[in-house]
Amino acid sequence: MTSLFKYLKKFYPLSKEAEQAIGEICKIITVKKNTDLQPIGHTCKTIYFINKGVARIYYFKDGVDITESFAFENNIIARIESLFTGKPSRKAIQILEDSEIVAINSTQLFKLYDTFPEIERLFRLIFESAYVDTVNRIESIQFHTAEERYKALIKDAPNVLKKVPLKHIASYLGITQVSLSRIRGVK
Repeated sequence: MTSLFKYLKKFYPLSKEAEQAIGEICKIITVKKNTDLQPIGHTCKTIYFINKGVARIYYFKDGVDITESFAFENNIIARIESLFTGKPSRKAIQILEDSEIVAINSTQLFKLYDTFPEIERLFRLIFESAYVDTVNRIESIQFHTAEERYKALIKDAPNVLKKVPLKHIASYLGITQVSLSRIRGVK
């Protein structure tokens, strides 16, 4: 849990009591490679922190598997739209390598908001950051070339090529594997 609390502290410092309360609603799980942590059609009730491993959020469009995002070690992943609306998600969370994950029960977490306003503030800041990341991702698709998006991905996640199949990277960038190979071949 040390990595989780180090991550949380980047957003907002918590009292020992608040940390303990969060620790009590967390469960460490191990998940095998290529497992859907949350399948399509699942209603998200858990926020995941990746201790070790990598995950992606994906969906199908016209029968094609599309990668929306990646989450690497020391990051949170959840289907936020499902978490907040209580509706099943049209997207899934898949584990891309054997992983160790901290599962945070969101129902219990949201109940802690009343007792610990600092926890509510912390997660508001985390969700705001995720929203900004989403907006930046959309703008990247709108305003940058595939090559620029590739370079940004490599800069932000230098190990992505070692941990993620090229088909998922190409999908994330919105290009074919052939185009990705071409971009990777240019020095």
